[in-house]
Amino acid sequence: MTKTPYYITTAIAYTSGKPHIGNVYEIVLADAIARFKKEEGYDVYFQTGTDEHGQKIEEKALAANQTPQAFVDSVAAQIKSLFDGMNVKYDYFIRTTDQDHEKRVQKIFKKLYDQGDIYKSEYEGWYCTPCESFYTDSQLTDGKCPDCGRDVHKAKEESYFFKLSKYQDRLMKHIEDHPNFIQPPSRKNEMVNNFLKPGLQDLAVSRTSFKWGIPVDFDDKHVVYVWIDALSNYITGLGYDVDGNHGDLYKKYWPADVHLIGKDILRFHTLYWPIMLMALDCPLPKQVFGHPWLLVGDGKMSKSKGNTIYSDDMVKLFGVDGVRYIMLREMPFANDGSITIPSMVERINTDIVNIVGNLANRTWNMSMKYFNGVIEASDAPTQEDQELIDLAISLKHDMISSMSELKVAESIEAIITLAKRANKYIDETLPWNIAKDEAQRARLSRVIKNLLETIRIVAVALRSFVPETSDKLLSILNHPESSFESLTDFDVLKPGHRLNNENIIIMPRLVLEDVMKAYEAQLPKEEKKEEEPVVEVDPEATIDDFKKMVFKVGEVLDCKVHPDANKLLVSQIDVGGKVHQVVSGIAAQFKPEDLIGKKVMLVTNLKPVKLRGVLSEGMILVATNREGKQEIVTFTSSEKGSKIS
Repeated sequence: MTKTPYYITTAIAYTSGKPHIGNVYEIVLADAIARFKKEEGYDVYFQTGTDEHGQKIEEKALAANQTPQAFVDSVAAQIKSLFDGMNVKYDYFIRTTDQDHEKRVQKIFKKLYDQGDIYKSEYEGWYCTPCESFYTDSQLTDGKCPDCGRDVHKAKEESYFFKLSKYQDRLMKHIEDHPNFIQPPSRKNEMVNNFLKPGLQDLAVSRTSFKWGIPVDFDDKHVVYVWIDALSNYITGLGYDVDGNHGDLYKKYWPADVHLIGKDILRFHTLYWPIMLMALDCPLPKQVFGHPWLLVGDGKMSKSKGNTIYSDDMVKLFGVDGVRYIMLREMPFANDGSITIPSMVERINTDIVNIVGNLANRTWNMSMKYFNGVIEASDAPTQEDQELIDLAISLKHDMISSMSELKVAESIEAIITLAKRANKYIDETLPWNIAKDEAQRARLSRVIKNLLETIRIVAVALRSFVPETSDKLLSILNHPESSFESLTDFDVLKPGHRLNNENIIIMPRLVLEDVMKAYEAQLPKEEKKEEEPVVEVDPEATIDDFKKMVFKVGEVLDCKVHPDANKLLVSQIDVGGKVHQVVSGIAAQFKPEDLIGKKVMLVTNLKPVKLRGVLSEGMILVATNREGKQEIVTFTSSEKGSKIS
């Protein structure tokens, strides 16, 4: 069966310096979409790369005492390394200094000139050097560059111009006839109302004020400017040829299914680029998606603001999948997403560690305890099971629906909702109670199987977004069937299948204080005054006070993170015939798997109290040293229920 081609591109990164995490987000987003489309069965081609010409690069190379080519070689290698470090699997990394690209761009420029779409004239206006763009008086914002906010200066320059106005009406009709061409809809309204309706001005597409660019081969005083040079990469990378001798990739994959770009360069991709394609008599891309910005706190990242975050630094703190997850999970469909170090810690701990990780850990422990890690024959599903099963089987449909509109965060939310429902299912079915009755062994097997099948589906569903985490989950299950098609099969794990003997932690719990220390270690050091030590005085208690307390040895049967409080653990503790539910404020230093199976010291006669809505019937005793490090009091030889005095 022939697969349907799917071509996805990103904007190519400008090689003036190291891109921040917001730039890398776009590449990770494209990678997730490409991976998902491959899962669906498409023949995917994913292209990204670097934009390497321009005045800014020429000036930076001069300042670094390098040739422009040596300068961009170094930066391009750094950018490629950042992309690779985020586990991005592109098919082609194009560079605009590639000889093949340069030759094809020269032919494109000449064709447009020969057919009268490009003409020579002179341009005078306000010029922004960082953006390498001219602006009219009306386009300035408070006398500054409307794109970057920096100073502009008057400049006059001979240039070749592209007749945008010639194709304006044709482009407007295309947008009207293809409502999904510009997405999200708010971006389309912006382009139509702010640019097309007022009327497009002809565009300067060459420069004489610098030399680091592709020479116009019939007028060597000029170099081809970015609008034709960089934008053409989407077709030159496929082997487009103005004479019709196109490469096989162009014939197979063009037009692109989606150009994924930042909203700040939407004008270039939805106005200049489609008009250029019309002039070349090429089909237009099916969609241009202007994704929102990834903000740090409330502001866009910039070196001048001092709030720039780099992906490789974040990987040191959160791991590759941790950073991928934050990028993809925190970005709404149309609005900007905001991240801070505390919010990143909270999101990873909540979703990956507490919900997905806790589900896998609890289920693996119960499977090992009750079935030695082997799937056994089980009862048929009951009505109590059906809600979980139905939700799991519907996940594939929900994800395809969301991803068809590039709503990646919504797709991930559906996966987390399923994992959350499975954790609730454990609380509803209480497997540890079922295990007390040997006659219900087949029922217990059904409950555990339902949980394991759900974990398998969650693992497969996560593969496009956090591939390493997905693989760890599948490793826990000892790598069962994991095809995309199996997402609708809730009976993959057959009797006799054995789980991995090792309980694999899919992602470690993050301690905010530790992460902040590591993050701050990257920042300039500040002198800190030593604080005077505080001597604590313990309150006195009488022997009668002590005699009121009952201490027993209890075995932790199950433990999970409190559903509404990340700092609390909820444990089921057997003290010999009676199970106490205990809520403890120790989640910052202990994972649920640290407690399960341990024999702990429990105060059993405390008055029951609700903590954040969950009943607590006792207290686990924990020692805390001066540095705040905690250690749980545990026993090895004492039987559960033993009284401590």
